[in-house]
Amino acid sequence: MSDDVSSPTNTDASESTVDPEMRDQIEEALDTIRPYLMADGGSVRLLNVTSDNVVELELLGACGSCPMSTMTLRAGIEQALKRSVPDVKRVEAVNAAAAA
Repeated sequence: MSDDVSSPTNTDASESTVDPEMRDQIEEALDTIRPYLMADGGSVRLLNVTSDNVVELELLGACGSCPMSTMTLRAGIEQALKRSVPDVKRVEAVNAAAAA
């Protein structure tokens, strides 16, 4: 089984039309953030990028249950992604278990 979670099973009926290069840029930006999240027992996984450039992430570990996760998502992750990948419009946390 592959670790690739890029299939658009948890999005609207349209197929993911996002440029693979943009996905790579988002992953690279997330790689710069992950060590900080891991220091607090959490992490993040890219689930999908919608056709309107909304990044859907799964918050993992401590981040999934942290009461500050919304602030981390908006003030930390979203801002870092927008700086690295200006085409990103918004970042949303998606509960992968509920979306599956």
